[in-house]
Amino acid sequence: MTTTLITGTSSGMGLFAAIDLARRGHRVIATLRRPDAAHALRAASAEAGVSLDIRALDITDEQASRDVVAAVQEQYGGIDVLVNNAGLGMVGTAEQLDMSAIEEQIEVNYLGPVRLTKLVLPGMRAAGRGRILSVTSVGGAVGQPFADAYCGAKFALEGFMQSLAPVAERFGVRVSVMEPGAVATSFVENAVRPEVEDGPYASLLHSYYRRTEGAFAAAQSAESAGAAIAEAACDPSPVFRYQSSDGATAFVSASLADADGERVLGFTRGWLA
Repeated sequence: MTTTLITGTSSGMGLFAAIDLARRGHRVIATLRRPDAAHALRAASAEAGVSLDIRALDITDEQASRDVVAAVQEQYGGIDVLVNNAGLGMVGTAEQLDMSAIEEQIEVNYLGPVRLTKLVLPGMRAAGRGRILSVTSVGGAVGQPFADAYCGAKFALEGFMQSLAPVAERFGVRVSVMEPGAVATSFVENAVRPEVEDGPYASLLHSYYRRTEGAFAAAQSAESAGAAIAEAACDPSPVFRYQSSDGATAFVSASLADADGERVLGFTRGWLA
């Protein structure tokens, strides 16, 4: 049985991805930051008739990450698939951003997934197989106004994973990213916002809010985004870059002619010949 560790499963697309992966026959270790937030996940798994191994994990905690990975490897003999889904949104342009909030974006959206990737790689490399799928965002390919810190962290994660991909591939480990667009989840409500929203940026920020509200009014469902994550994690012929919807593909294509990432990897693979 394929053992899959997925983060950020208390709600939204992470919850649905965990359920979908279990339906596909995976042994799913579904992690979330707060154990008391697992009620929706437990209810969804019961309704779907699947079993999940639910564990607490704050991906910004180095020791907790080590402990969870080690415990799963010891109990099940290894981790075959890692889905880095946990993330945190943030609104604000450079002058509005507090450095501690920027650091939090880097911790959650970049360093957390990198930390878990480093922890699972030795086992995958030794086994000669594995999948690492990191959920980034269309904001990992297209920088967006008032998303400076968020997009910066997501760009960094995509750069890390794209650099890792051709090397890990030599050991049977396939590395990919998933770029969702607007998804109907609590992500926007949970996003960190500027403490001061008036001043020179007020009118621009309010225009941004109006545009964002419009985008999320027509957002992809969390269930379909979760299904896209699960499908990518199970793809027998994986590519580097996935999008969760046709709209997301169209959006990132405005910035990336190489929509699935294979053209870039095509020549970086050659650097290892």
